[in-house]
Amino acid sequence: MPVQVRDIVRNPVKEKLARGELVSSMTARLVSSIEIVRIAKSAGFDSLYIDLEHSSFSMETTSQICVMALEAGIPAFVRVPANTPEYISRVLDGGALGVIAPGVRSAGEARAVVAAAKYPPLGERGLSAGLPQLQFRAFPAAESLPALNDATLVSVQFESKAALEAMDEIVAVDGVDLVLIGTNDLMVDLGIPGQYDHPRVRDAYERTIAACSKRGKHVGVGGLGSRPDLMAQYVKMGARYVSTGTDLAFLMAACTQRAKQVRDLQL
Repeated sequence: MPVQVRDIVRNPVKEKLARGELVSSMTARLVSSIEIVRIAKSAGFDSLYIDLEHSSFSMETTSQICVMALEAGIPAFVRVPANTPEYISRVLDGGALGVIAPGVRSAGEARAVVAAAKYPPLGERGLSAGLPQLQFRAFPAAESLPALNDATLVSVQFESKAALEAMDEIVAVDGVDLVLIGTNDLMVDLGIPGQYDHPRVRDAYERTIAACSKRGKHVGVGGLGSRPDLMAQYVKMGARYVSTGTDLAFLMAACTQRAKQVRDLQL
C-alpha cells in the first residue's frame, strides 16, 4: 500500500496542545551534536527547542538535530535569530516542525512570521522538494503542502510592553498557534528586571492566557526554570507549553551539586 503523506507528517506537540495536554520542552544552546535529541527523549521531554538567537549553532548543526528529532519522534522547534524568511523558511526546510519568533511586537510582525512559515494560501513560503518531514519522499504538492502547514507550529514571543499592548491583535492573527512569554526579557522591558513576583508579571500571564483562550490559541511559559512555583501557577491558569530550561543550565546545576557533595565530605 502506498505511503500517505498524512501518515508521516505529524506534530505530536500540536496534537497534545489540541487535546489540552501539558507539553514540556528542553532548550538546546550548548550541545551541538545529535546526542542532545536522545537525551531529551530519554529524559521524558515532549519537544526540543533549539535556540539560534542565543547560541553559535550553524544552520547545518540545527538541521542535523532537527532531522534526528524527527526520527526520534520528539518535535524540534527553532527560535530564529531574526524573524525573516531567510531564517524561518530555512530552519523549516531543514527539518524543524515549528518556529519560535522572538520579540514580536505587533500583528504586522506576527503576520510576516506566518507568511514565512506557511505555504499558500496561508503564507508565502517557497516550495522545496524532498523535505526531511516527508522522509525525503516526493508527494504531490496538493497533498504535502496542507499536511506541512497543519504540522508546522508557529509560536510568537511576548517580550515587551508593546507586545502586551498589541496582544489582542497579535493573538487574532490566523496561523499563530502559540504565544510564548519570554519572562526575563519582558521584565527588563517593563523596568522590573528579575522581579518574578511583581504583579505586572502575573497580570501579563493572566491577560495573555485569557486572550489566547478566546481565540483557541495556546500559551507557553518561558524563563521560569528557577521558579517552579510560578511555573505551576501559570500552568494552573491555563498555560500548556513549558520551556523548562537549557542544556547549559542543567549541566551547570548538576556539576555544581556534585562538586559541592565532594567539598562537603571534608567537613
